[in-house]
Amino acid sequence: MTNHGKTHVGVVGNDELRSLGLVSILDEIPNVAARQVGLTDVYASEGFELLLLDTREPLDSILQMLTRLRRDRPSVRCIVMTTALSLDEIQSVIGAGAKGFLLESAGISEIGMAIGIVQDGSIWAPRKVMARLVEAGASVTYVSPQIAMQQPIEELLTEREREVLHLLMSGRSNREIGAAMGIEQATVKAHLGRMLRKSRATNRVELTLRAMEERETSAGGGAGGSRVQ
Repeated sequence: MTNHGKTHVGVVGNDELRSLGLVSILDEIPNVAARQVGLTDVYASEGFELLLLDTREPLDSILQMLTRLRRDRPSVRCIVMTTALSLDEIQSVIGAGAKGFLLESAGISEIGMAIGIVQDGSIWAPRKVMARLVEAGASVTYVSPQIAMQQPIEELLTEREREVLHLLMSGRSNREIGAAMGIEQATVKAHLGRMLRKSRATNRVELTLRAMEERETSAGGGAGGSRVQ
């Protein structure tokens, strides 16, 4: 492939039309190049760094597939996309080798965030699962604010930095942020550098994700049961 600088994502699933739809959605995400991968080809297919496994297979089948992928394609990171599972089931999916879990209803913004987090070497999972992993001593570089009990990001920022943050949360690139604010890209990068230091976020994806979670929490959204809704 010639799409240098992009994350190459293979999409595999039971429903061919849905898989093609996911490929179209992923191709709209900056720095992502997606293609469909057949179930029979997934263990040998080359040319992708990340696999989006979209399936409604029973949990045992998902775990078997992850185990084989970890054995045959250890360099490929996998995100499982399926129906609602219990927290114990999601934890077993992560334990079997998946680097992320998404509900099949996830939108383009959440899918893009998950890909960014996984490519940065972290795990994308519900907050309660992340808390369990941290308590178990897993190597998790992203911890949600509900776990870390950090000061809300927006309280740390200047008014101008908050404007940058809001544009980041809407999926804008540095160039688009600069154009919207009437400033140079170098100035945008300088703002981001200060924002990362203040928030102690490791990268812009973590910064944006934490801010989105804080906004959701302040609006009254939060996990309320043993299943992901």
